[in-house]
Amino acid sequence: MKPFHHRLARYSLVLLPLAAHGAAWAQNNAYPSRPIRIVNPYGAGGLGDVSFRLIAPLMEKQLGQPLVIENKPGASGNLGAADVARAAPDGYTLLLGAVNNFATNQYLYRDMTFDPLTAFDPIALISNAPTIVVVNPAVPARSLRELAAYAKERPGKVNFGSPGIGTPPHLAAEFFANLANVSMTHVPFNGSPPVVLALLRNDVNVAFYTAGPIAGPLKAGTIQPIAVAASERLDILPNVPTTAEAGFGALQTGSWIGLAAPKGTDPAVLDKLNAAVRQALADPEVRKRYAEMGMLTGNTSRAQFSSLIDAEATRWKKVIADAGIAK
Repeated sequence: MKPFHHRLARYSLVLLPLAAHGAAWAQNNAYPSRPIRIVNPYGAGGLGDVSFRLIAPLMEKQLGQPLVIENKPGASGNLGAADVARAAPDGYTLLLGAVNNFATNQYLYRDMTFDPLTAFDPIALISNAPTIVVVNPAVPARSLRELAAYAKERPGKVNFGSPGIGTPPHLAAEFFANLANVSMTHVPFNGSPPVVLALLRNDVNVAFYTAGPIAGPLKAGTIQPIAVAASERLDILPNVPTTAEAGFGALQTGSWIGLAAPKGTDPAVLDKLNAAVRQALADPEVRKRYAEMGMLTGNTSRAQFSSLIDAEATRWKKVIADAGIAK
């Protein structure tokens, strides 16, 4: 018989991996054991902040820990996103990012210190506020085809407004112009309120906006919606066709919001967070509130959200390059 210390060493070699596996299982099973910090790289009251606060209480019940939302605006969302990119990949610092943070900013800003496509592990798509194409009622276009024809007859004379260069409304308009092979003039403003005012005055003829900033004029009928850039109609605009119905199926754009973690986060932690998001989004009251605000619920797997980010990045990289947009 072999000496006891030889047998002990042999058994230790067998037991050590099992012990390590057990420790990892216990750690994952215990997650989360403290509050989770959610970094919103924009100001309070924005699309991401509002949509996440509706599901946060439901997620907290499932996870058993508070979700602490920290609004960290600056540099078009790059400041807060960079903070998360530098954080430890332990599941306790997450990014509540928008399409800008994942799929456009890297092609707009030359001084970014990280690549969103490699800096984060996507968790789940939370919401999508589809773009609504709206015109001043004086513009004789009640469909996308009519708008394209109107713009084609007046190269460079049809103006569209946006809250700034490289913002989703700007990029959506450039994408439409590319698809329709028309030339329109971009008029950037400092924020959304002056865009809406200019549209009401017909100082700009068209805008590509989500429902939130234009809700008042839409309800009052002082601007004309002609298409929704999504695969399904919005509950708040049941009579407005989708871009696919209007013959522009590729024009599906919007301001979407998703949750991500620093690269290298344990897949078991990511799965637990994904499940919490999806269960919260399945709540009928959440879906109702989203619909009332002109938003669609996300409800994606991690792989589906990752594929969405890759596809969006590929698309917007080309749109930005074709339009010659850079900061």
